[in-house]
Amino acid sequence: MEQYLVLKQRFEENRDEENAIKMSAYMRDQFSYYGLATPKRRALYRDILKDAKKAGRIDWDLLDRCYQDEHREFQYFVCGYLETMQKYLTYEDVPHIRGYIKTRPWWDTVDSFDTVVGNIAFVDQRINSLMLEWSKDEDFWIRRIAIDHQLTRKERTNTELLAQILANNFGSTEFFINKAIGWSLREYSKTDPEWVRNFVETYRDRMDKLSVREASKYL
Repeated sequence: MEQYLVLKQRFEENRDEENAIKMSAYMRDQFSYYGLATPKRRALYRDILKDAKKAGRIDWDLLDRCYQDEHREFQYFVCGYLETMQKYLTYEDVPHIRGYIKTRPWWDTVDSFDTVVGNIAFVDQRINSLMLEWSKDEDFWIRRIAIDHQLTRKERTNTELLAQILANNFGSTEFFINKAIGWSLREYSKTDPEWVRNFVETYRDRMDKLSVREASKYL
């Protein structure tokens, strides 16, 4: 049996209707759920991810089919798969991933794709200029990816690029953008609080109050 059908059978056999209703409500009833808690969901496809690593290649046909499924757990599977297979991703894969980002986007999947895309920069510096381009995209979810794509880099953060991307999004009234600006600064403040403090002081008048509040949490 093909892996998509194996996975679908496992999800359906373990569905929790009561939890599914709660999960859907939490996401403003935008998506259908099987109601699987994260640890249980991940356990159901651990062997599939293990096989993917053994094969040493990304099965885009499987991912495409999964991402089109109406149940949100399948999108979570794709996110987890790409995180697991990060070292096999290349710059040429980004348009494919962008297609996923723009399909039924919400913070839960977008916030998984940001570092998946961003980490490709460690093997291909073209990601840097692409993220600068994305930071001005008409789709605010694409802009959010650009803002947060360096979240886990710590000392390896490209602060010049970060500053440019954030400045490109000043003046936004979109909650998910202003939250992301603050989140990216808050995270980097754990590594270099002085840089973040100076940034906030320099641009406070141009930043949304939410961004300032989030950025200053650990300062």
